[in-house]
Amino acid sequence: MSSHRPDLAFSVSRRSELASSPVAQRLRRYLESLVSEGFPPSVSMAVVEREGIVLEAFGGHACLVDELVPTTSGTCYDLASLTKVVCTVTLALIAEQRATLAFDDPVERWLPEFPQPRTTLLHLLTHTSGLVEHRPFYATLHGRAPIEAAVYGEAITSTPGENVRYSDLNFMLVGWALEACFGRGLDGAFAAEVAGPFGLARTCFCPPLAGRCNTAATELDGDQRLQPGLIWGEVHDGNAFALGGVAGHAGLFAPLGDLARFLQHLLVPELAGVLLPESIALMSTRQAGSADDVRGIGWRLQPKDWGPWPEGTIWHTGFTGTSLLVCPTRGVGVVLLTNSVHPRRRVDDQSVVRAEVHRLVAEALW
Repeated sequence: MSSHRPDLAFSVSRRSELASSPVAQRLRRYLESLVSEGFPPSVSMAVVEREGIVLEAFGGHACLVDELVPTTSGTCYDLASLTKVVCTVTLALIAEQRATLAFDDPVERWLPEFPQPRTTLLHLLTHTSGLVEHRPFYATLHGRAPIEAAVYGEAITSTPGENVRYSDLNFMLVGWALEACFGRGLDGAFAAEVAGPFGLARTCFCPPLAGRCNTAATELDGDQRLQPGLIWGEVHDGNAFALGGVAGHAGLFAPLGDLARFLQHLLVPELAGVLLPESIALMSTRQAGSADDVRGIGWRLQPKDWGPWPEGTIWHTGFTGTSLLVCPTRGVGVVLLTNSVHPRRRVDDQSVVRAEVHRLVAEALW
């Protein structure tokens, strides 16, 4: 295998104050060091302002196993839990705006067999349902019916309240509730209600396997499959994979440009006219939690370890090495996409990279 690593492509718009900030060059050098040292194997990032992308960078390899595939500006990444905020939260807000659902609806209104009558959609969206963090349903189950029944089984003993307990099961349930609300599959609802109006041309569930060289590979011989092998071009998360690649908690793939456009729409909701400013405010207003885990609707608040971001900043991460941050008061967003679980996961190192990138961006802006 060749040790050559593609150079980092890096550009800053002259209209941004980042262009004159010496910290922007420190960020460039840091990203160049990541690409040179090979971790994460692939990295793509953008800083977005209301007018669009003002800083863009990408480099490294989308795949290192069997063949070397250079990262391009169009490389699609498995978003993992960013699916929760890009797809599921956005659809929930659209439905709430139309009054087709309410966040205080009992879950059983939309999923009649759900066994906990006190649990509402808001409990799910703020991770206060009391549901367990995770269960490897994929180890023994396949398809929606048995997995949904297993999630209901976990809900029997759950107690909704005010304490935040992050759980993929919450958003699996929201995804199924949204399918009932929109009367179509989650992938179809996302394509029609979000991807189309927002102009996210390549953001989708289940990308064509024939085009997997346009995606960033994830784990080799990991614990999300029943058999060893490289996960490339299909969702990494085992439960989402067992659900056919479409789920409320994981499964979405997207390139850098689409996510930059998505953040621009959050900063300037009038561009697409899909989300009302009041809906966006719900994402950045505390709904639950305290200390290090404060929650809005779906999104986290107060990224304390990522630099001096002001109050109202929202953020979320994905297990595969992805993250989004939006600072409405400053009118800026950050997209960071990596495949830091490829070919082996390095969770602690991934956290260091995320924190440093966002600290440098914050320092360049303030």
